[in-house]
Amino acid sequence: MCAAVLSMQGIGSVTHNARSSKQKTMSLLRTFIVKEFKHILRDTRTLLILFGMPIVQIVLFGFALTNEVKNTKIAILDLSLDVATKQITSRLHASNYFDVTETPHGYPNIENVFKRGNAKMVVVFPQNFREELLHTNKATVQLLADASDPNVATTITNYATSIINDYALELNNQPIPYSIKPEIRMLYNPQQKGAYNFVPGVIAMVLMLVCVLMTSVAVVREKETGTMEILLVSPMRPIVIIISKAVPYLVLGMVIVGVILILSITLLDVPINGSLWLLLAESVLFILTSLAIGLVISNITSSQQTAMLVSLMLMMLPTILLSGFMFPIENLPLPMQIISNALPARWFFIIVKTIMIKGLGFSAVMRETAILTGMAFLFLTIGVTRFKERL
Repeated sequence: MCAAVLSMQGIGSVTHNARSSKQKTMSLLRTFIVKEFKHILRDTRTLLILFGMPIVQIVLFGFALTNEVKNTKIAILDLSLDVATKQITSRLHASNYFDVTETPHGYPNIENVFKRGNAKMVVVFPQNFREELLHTNKATVQLLADASDPNVATTITNYATSIINDYALELNNQPIPYSIKPEIRMLYNPQQKGAYNFVPGVIAMVLMLVCVLMTSVAVVREKETGTMEILLVSPMRPIVIIISKAVPYLVLGMVIVGVILILSITLLDVPINGSLWLLLAESVLFILTSLAIGLVISNITSSQQTAMLVSLMLMMLPTILLSGFMFPIENLPLPMQIISNALPARWFFIIVKTIMIKGLGFSAVMRETAILTGMAFLFLTIGVTRFKERL
């Protein structure tokens, strides 16, 4: 009987100790998170970067970007299938501007082509195109362009119009003059505002730079000041230290997203056509991915200057040049297109445009979400593992 009582007391003591240890860990975690917030709020330079950068980027990037366009994916809906339509299609395909990748079957499938991102323009030849051209000397071609990037949409419709007009001019060498009139429609952004393209790009670029840079510097700063040794000999586990460093920047990252969205809606009249909650959830995923990259950089650098330089070199230039924000990815050489697949900003840029500008749901961004999730898991695993190995 006494042995049983002692056994029960022992079990109760172990349970109590485990509960006490868990409470102590949570208390330490809260303490370090509060400490990190106080450190950020006392650092005016950090606050200037965090909140000044998105405002300056929104104001200075302007309302339009001019880009040269090559190898743009287009689709051809040929309802006539005559000699004239085939000749025009052949000319579009032979040019360096277009790459005919799909032939949708009927008008109802055109929207799906844009939703899947398989084409940036659909050329529609109506029925009896050649007969109408020969009998009335006039015919019409529809050019439906994805204007979520207005500069690209304007450029490719101008290219297509030029090719079609050249074909009509060749026909005019005959005794009877012929005229082909392109009817142009801009989808998702009929006003062709440049802000519809650069706002998603600014969100991706600012979040990537701020989260990666600040996280890498925050961890390295502890090493330089000698406080990392104090943290390592404390009862806190490495994962708790990492979480305490990441949580403040996750919160500040979401504040930055809110600032950019408010400025976009009020200052630039850019609507949020899709789900705001889905957009915020995807932003959290991208911020976590960026924080994980910052953690990896902090493990391979030993000074704040080095961490800052590596963050800027590895993230800033590639994000601007290879994410599709400044220049269409189709314009890049094939090796750079392959490299761009490894940039989280490329996939987040697509997600923001799809949700915010096109107004589509989660089913339209499942592939990009899965890629970002895989990147977040990969970088977080590397960062945590390397952090433990350095203990």
